[in-house]
Amino acid sequence: MEKQPITVRVASWSALRPGRAIAAWFAFVALCLAVGISVGTNSAVAEDYRIGESGRAEAIATEAGLEQRPTEQIMFSSRSGELNEAQAREAAEELTGRMEKLPEVLGVADPALSADGEMLMVEVTMKGPKREAKEYVDPLLEQTAAVQAAHPDLLVEETGDASVSKGLNKQRSDDLARTEAITFPVTLVTLLIVFGSLVMVGVPLLLALSSIAASVGLSMVVSHLVPDAGVGMNVILLIGMAVGVDYTLFYLKREREEREKAAGGLGPEALVGIAAATAGRAIVVSGLAVIVSSATLFLATDIIFSSLATATILVVFVAMVSSVTVLPALLVKIGRRADRRAARARARGKQVRQRGPERTGRLFAALLNPARKRPVATLVVSTLAVIGLALPAFGMELRVLNKDTHSREIPEMQTYDRLNDAFPDRRAEHWVVVRSGEERTGETRAALRELAERAKADPLFSDKEPEVRTSQDGRVSVMTLAVPHRLSSDEAADSLERLREDYLPRTLGGVEGAEYGVDGPVAVDVDYLAHQNDKLPIVVGFLLLLTFVMTMLVFRSAVIGLLGVLLNLLSVGAAFGLVVVFFQWGLASTLFGFDESATNAIGSRVPLFLFVILFGLSMDYQVFVVSRIKEAVDGGMPTRQAVMDGIEKSAKVVTSAAVVMVTVFASFMFLHLAEMKQIGFSLAVAVLLDAFIIRVMILPAAMTLLGDASWWPSRKTRRTPAAPGTGDRQAAPAPVRIP
Repeated sequence: MEKQPITVRVASWSALRPGRAIAAWFAFVALCLAVGISVGTNSAVAEDYRIGESGRAEAIATEAGLEQRPTEQIMFSSRSGELNEAQAREAAEELTGRMEKLPEVLGVADPALSADGEMLMVEVTMKGPKREAKEYVDPLLEQTAAVQAAHPDLLVEETGDASVSKGLNKQRSDDLARTEAITFPVTLVTLLIVFGSLVMVGVPLLLALSSIAASVGLSMVVSHLVPDAGVGMNVILLIGMAVGVDYTLFYLKREREEREKAAGGLGPEALVGIAAATAGRAIVVSGLAVIVSSATLFLATDIIFSSLATATILVVFVAMVSSVTVLPALLVKIGRRADRRAARARARGKQVRQRGPERTGRLFAALLNPARKRPVATLVVSTLAVIGLALPAFGMELRVLNKDTHSREIPEMQTYDRLNDAFPDRRAEHWVVVRSGEERTGETRAALRELAERAKADPLFSDKEPEVRTSQDGRVSVMTLAVPHRLSSDEAADSLERLREDYLPRTLGGVEGAEYGVDGPVAVDVDYLAHQNDKLPIVVGFLLLLTFVMTMLVFRSAVIGLLGVLLNLLSVGAAFGLVVVFFQWGLASTLFGFDESATNAIGSRVPLFLFVILFGLSMDYQVFVVSRIKEAVDGGMPTRQAVMDGIEKSAKVVTSAAVVMVTVFASFMFLHLAEMKQIGFSLAVAVLLDAFIIRVMILPAAMTLLGDASWWPSRKTRRTPAAPGTGDRQAAPAPVRIP
């Protein structure tokens, strides 16, 4: 007897021992959470984020003890009318005394008065790394609040990287709660429409939520191998709800289809075995495709993308495992209960109504008609339409979404804007780091003085005297050059280019053996974008190759592999084009009222993340649809007929899955974080296009025209059409043997 596939063997074990399987699954979820909570999350540290010249400069400064410390700015201004400077200085003195007593504080600078005399500012330097400062900024905020309470006539406000990060995290938590409030009801309604049963609706939601919970625990454990950059939770929720419900939905629909086909002739265990051999296998293949696609993000050699990849891989793997392990057990439990109820009804003489086969539905029938009747015209028109949607992507402008794009609903960001208006020289900074030999310290100091003079005479830089800090051994110096322009402005980028390409080579470049570079918020953004642009071709190249190889191996067809890559490219390209139209061109602001900070440019991480994730999700539909087509072909049906048969049979489940995915993704458009708006929008429109255009028009039209050539070079599938009257019969997988 031919050995059964692993999905069938696992389903058989679960079906025979449903109680144990269910208990084991929830024990696994509890164990993941318990272990994760016990070991905690290992967050990424400063060195994990270092990239390019700015990263090398930061490393040199850190080794010499000259790293940039986290700072908080406390501002004193009048609630109405002119500022009473004496009163403000008295309050600033009180604040200084309070702050200097805190163990979290390294030092407090003297108060600085703005040029217009309307604001007094005190800068507090904190201990520890900048990226961890948000964890211990609360005592500073409490002292600021205490001074505000003692001086009600003044407006006392605090801002800084730490307090802004804290406010941003709070807003993100509130946003996620709002997202859950949107996605759960819509998902519930969608599943009710599909299944018409609260019990069956609860299964996908239960498995999706338990998969997310297990993934959260596992992500804490894995963070000790791949440090967490703080983006994993968003991705686990975003992808977990989508694929968790989707995978369960595909399995449930196949089990129900086989139940209706058997008309009571097979028990729940056998039905689960058939579903495991078909939908279960497709789920595993689809999940592995998403996992492999996501793994290419590690090639970007960037901690953010590594965290994104880790979170995606974990939640997809857990969702895939839940669908082929505990789901069969749940279905057996539900099936046995239904059989008992039917038996009791028959015993009482009642007639048990059997569900008839599901119909495709008018919408999908209408969508499939063009590909069925006019495949050439359908292929040409629909492909050109999708290409037209993709054209704007060639004008995509990428930008690192920094403080300039954060929501101004965060109080600390409003304070940050007022600080920049009062002290424009603080808007951006360049930190010039230089290391030279002890015998060259005199030359280095002279070169830095010349650099300062050049910068002061340049309108791209502040005309104030730059600050210079030097290590104890005199070998390393850090000069801070202020830039009176916004962080994301062209002027700030121009000042960095002039510094790196002109001023530094002319000054520090003349010091023999000196190592130098520019760090700072502007430099970090520029270097990060350049690094991503360098890695993009590598990631995309590997992704295309792996997608082709995986599809070819699964379906034993180079044509299907190539077709899958081309269709995925069309889907991704159209999504990119639409995100440019809506966000870069500003249509989202007009239609949805989005803040302009979320538009005008595309987040630098958005294209690479979307390319990888969309390729993986597109493989979902490719695998599920083509699997049904191949089943029909293997059962003797001619390819052209099998194409329509397979798509018709998967139509309702693909539609339902698309609605769930689009709901989850679209809800992220209403988050405040600009990148999440763009990612949510892109994923939602890509799934819509993929489900209703790519897989319903372009794919069937292409495979109808290709016919048996679709399976080249496989000879096993390209068989002679079945004899008349047998083409509608398919060889069903052998059911699970139950003793």
